[in-house]
Amino acid sequence: MKILEVNEKTRRQVREILSQRDTGRYTEQEAVVQEILARVRQEGDAALFDYTERFDHITLTPETIEVTEQEIAAAYEKVPDSLLEVIRSAHASIRAFHEKQRMNSWFTTTEDGTFLGQKVSPLARAGVYVPGGKAAYPSSVLMNIVPARVAGVGEIIMTTPVGKQGEISPAVLVAASEAGVDRIFKVGGAQAIAALAYGTETIPRVDKITGPGNIFVALAKKSVVGAVGIDSVAGPSEILVLADETANPRYVAADLLSQAEHDELASAVLVTTSRELAEAVQKEIAVFLEKLERRAIIEKSLDHFGMILLADTMEDAIETVDDVASEHLEIVTRNPFEIMARVRNAGAMFLGPYSSEPLGDYYAGPNHILPTNGTARFFSPLSVDDFVKKSSVIHYSREALGAVHTLIEEFAKSEGLTAHANSIAVRFADEK
Repeated sequence: MKILEVNEKTRRQVREILSQRDTGRYTEQEAVVQEILARVRQEGDAALFDYTERFDHITLTPETIEVTEQEIAAAYEKVPDSLLEVIRSAHASIRAFHEKQRMNSWFTTTEDGTFLGQKVSPLARAGVYVPGGKAAYPSSVLMNIVPARVAGVGEIIMTTPVGKQGEISPAVLVAASEAGVDRIFKVGGAQAIAALAYGTETIPRVDKITGPGNIFVALAKKSVVGAVGIDSVAGPSEILVLADETANPRYVAADLLSQAEHDELASAVLVTTSRELAEAVQKEIAVFLEKLERRAIIEKSLDHFGMILLADTMEDAIETVDDVASEHLEIVTRNPFEIMARVRNAGAMFLGPYSSEPLGDYYAGPNHILPTNGTARFFSPLSVDDFVKKSSVIHYSREALGAVHTLIEEFAKSEGLTAHANSIAVRFADEK
């Protein structure tokens, strides 16, 4: 990882380097995704089964596409008791955190007869996408399903690709069952997103799709917005560590590498005010690389999207942090709570030397499905809010409307909308 001095030119370079991972640059994959979406929308299950056989080499039928209760029971038999205990403990932490996010409807009234408010309603049906295939992510299962369940969603549908033997990871099935999923379907990729967005003969159409996936899943989610809601368009994983001279370089190096191992597009950035720390972290990374199993992936990730940025002052460092707006931000400074209050943009913040990023991935409680590619400037982590919608409620008595009707009519006429004005005026025509 090279050490770069922080200045405006450097910040522009960093933005350009990290933007190379943006979904907008994948035009070749975009064409494939559009074809898949169109076919599944038009042909339903026939296209869904065809793509699953083509990409996953699995033959599905209307009778085998959905996970059965027997398959879930068999999964429990295959999961070690120790892992089941971990899943249940993590589930409790995640649920406790998300229960604090519950929103309530509210209403206000006045003596002259107005009744205004906001009605909060859970979604009728949510679709949860869970990556699968070679990798199994029971943690992502919990992070998707728990906030939907806490929000009171009527039905939660999960889709996930299967392995070569046509099976889903037992840990994934157990996590889904513990979290309270309603139905699970054995499909993945862009075709799964299409099925959730448009519905097929076997998979019902949902109101919103959440959950991360590969580039084909991300592009598909991006394309179905409007037909269905989504949480956000997830990009490759990323971490930014903001550290001063008090940080332990071995811890910092380990945390940077924890994200670089995800894939070759993952980014790992250190922003520091200490050259001594920067150089020490470089050395520790070299030591770790000698023994890490995913060394080839990590090295490519660091070569393309890893960097150490040296800032003159903490103010410059924080400005750089906000500019990058990283998915994960670790603050390892003398007073991380004071620095946290000054940072604006980050998906999740981890404070102090013993709050490394994997703590949030698996156990602490806050959601690990986070905004990426700088979208932490305007997106938030997945939460209960993603699974509810709000309706405005308005009631005026004749007395209340009578006090303001001429104002409304004048406003409508100023916009040239005389029918709008008449809709109010007609109610008081007998008073003229």
